[in-house]
Amino acid sequence: MDGVYLKFYAQENRRHDSRLLYEWIVELARTLDLPGCSVFHAIAGYGHHGRMHRQAYFELQGDLPVEIVFALTGEQADLLMSKLREAKIELFWVRMPAEFGFLAGSAP
Repeated sequence: MDGVYLKFYAQENRRHDSRLLYEWIVELARTLDLPGCSVFHAIAGYGHHGRMHRQAYFELQGDLPVEIVFALTGEQADLLMSKLREAKIELFWVRMPAEFGFLAGSAP
């Protein structure tokens, strides 16, 4: 199937509506019946501001980046983006063309 690979970057401790932002986005995706997403935790990184973020041994939840990723149809990606814009979420995103599907015998 042809579609898009859509990903967002946020700091792990960032909140929206009193919830962690990445959790809020995952729940939004579920309510929109999107087929799934994954959230990945970084061990280091920096953003447009140039400030370095690193994982500290004693830091339980800090300001490291998380990546929230989706493989969606174009229409699904447009819907998700419009809902995030309606919620006035300021978030860096990347959208790339993608081909995806299930290998033989592994479809749900």
